[in-house]
Amino acid sequence: MFTGSLALDLLLGDVHSLKEKRSVVRPVIAELRRRFEVSAAEAGHLDLHRRALVGVAVVAADAQHVRKVLDACERLVADRPELEVLSARQQLFGEDD
Repeated sequence: MFTGSLALDLLLGDVHSLKEKRSVVRPVIAELRRRFEVSAAEAGHLDLHRRALVGVAVVAADAQHVRKVLDACERLVADRPELEVLSARQQLFGEDD
């Protein structure tokens, strides 16, 4: 069994309030969950209206599958024009970790 995590530090475009931030971040998280069957949540920068930290986690029997899913999640977010990915960090944990 392998567990992978992805932390995406995002800069949001033309956002001027926390309410507008939610309206941008929520659909991204919902799409990640729906398309890739992963756990996803806003996990940081909660009080900043132009930044967001989105965390994604996946569990699978194969390490290669975990990496493939996390890479696809990163691409999905990076392809959104209203977001800029400042950094993306992946971690993979195996049975021995």
